[in-house]
Amino acid sequence: MRSLAIISTLSLFLTAVFAPQFVAAQTTGPLRIEITEGVIEPMPIAAPAFVAENTAAQQLADDLAQVVVSDLVGSGIFRAIPRKAQISGISNFDAPIQFSDWKAINAQALITGSVSVRLSGKIAVKFRLFDVFAQTALGEGLQFVGTRADWRRMAHKVADSVYSRLTGEKSYFDSRVVFVSETGPKNARLKRLAMMDYDGANLQFLTDDRSLVLAPRFSPDNSRVLYTSYETGVPHVFLLNLKTMRRKKIGALQGMMFAPRFSPDGKTALVSLSDRGNTDIYSINLASGKQTRLTSSPSIETAPSYSPDGKQIVFESDRAGSQQIYVMAASGGEARRISFGNGRYGTPVWSPRGDLVAFTMMNKGRFHIGVMRLDGSEERLLTSSFLDEGPTWSPNGRVLMFFRQTRGADGAPSLYSVDISGRNLKRVNVAGFGSDPSWSGLLK
Repeated sequence: MRSLAIISTLSLFLTAVFAPQFVAAQTTGPLRIEITEGVIEPMPIAAPAFVAENTAAQQLADDLAQVVVSDLVGSGIFRAIPRKAQISGISNFDAPIQFSDWKAINAQALITGSVSVRLSGKIAVKFRLFDVFAQTALGEGLQFVGTRADWRRMAHKVADSVYSRLTGEKSYFDSRVVFVSETGPKNARLKRLAMMDYDGANLQFLTDDRSLVLAPRFSPDNSRVLYTSYETGVPHVFLLNLKTMRRKKIGALQGMMFAPRFSPDGKTALVSLSDRGNTDIYSINLASGKQTRLTSSPSIETAPSYSPDGKQIVFESDRAGSQQIYVMAASGGEARRISFGNGRYGTPVWSPRGDLVAFTMMNKGRFHIGVMRLDGSEERLLTSSFLDEGPTWSPNGRVLMFFRQTRGADGAPSLYSVDISGRNLKRVNVAGFGSDPSWSGLLK
């Protein structure tokens, strides 16, 4: 994967490098939008067309600005003031800002940018963020440099920086999603692994459709994917290296293996194994192949997920007579139940923030995506439909992606997202059918 460099320019731009990590600028202005669990009024922002520093950058300048605005508005936290309502534009990136023009249209924040194409063919993108009413810059400007193929990533990086400065939260736009792409009629559906940007762009296929595949999961460093495949005739877990595209079976367990998940350090995989009518959870060291059985109950134990610190595991089990959610130590042992609502619970996933567990809940013929605290309190159902399933967390723990299937003979799954307050439910813009999403961490 290409990396993007942040280049220092005089005293205006923060110096940092995308590899190995992104260094965010500190917010210095007073403007800050507070994200609460209730309904919020989106902050009005202005993002005039980015300045094209040379002829070769004209189309890119417009495209970049559109992606930045799409990211921010798509979060549900911001509202873009239409360009036709703007009194003035930005024709010179270095010219002083006429704050009165932006204050007159009630813009609270102003994003300005410029794009140039260098003789080397690389693209340079600059941007600044301003508090209109305080008439001051929010942090220092940034400059991103990359290849033409990286232009969308640079736009996502700009949006990430704006989001973080205005909310105080970690961002999530420069990320990817791996999922199961589905084609064909419901009774003969073909499935293959696919990967895309978080917003559905840059779709690429990782496997062919000759074998049924399920439940892909990103590694913490985004370089590998665990998934279940039926290519041997029974479900087994495979590990795919995204750099080399080489894959291998993991573990030597007999039986049907499925529902994989990485540990936070990427060294271990959790899997479910069904053998002779019993399903239990195992951990597998991905380097040595050492296998450790973590549950041994005469019930179905599956869908395990690590806590962010790797010390605990959340999973689903029917040991109490119905499908419920439990938490236990990562080494196994006694488990405590945390789901107590009316219905059956499954597919639990620990938030990257460590404060919540997302889940699928089934009750009275309806499926819901929900979240709860680690003790089962403050349960919130965020969605409701014929079939909602398989939540996955955004890198900042503020948004969930899942898949929704329509009913009937022609019913098919599509990817959706919703924030953790239940607001901003929307379909992800990806061609074709999709299921089993897994959100990556922020890209490097």
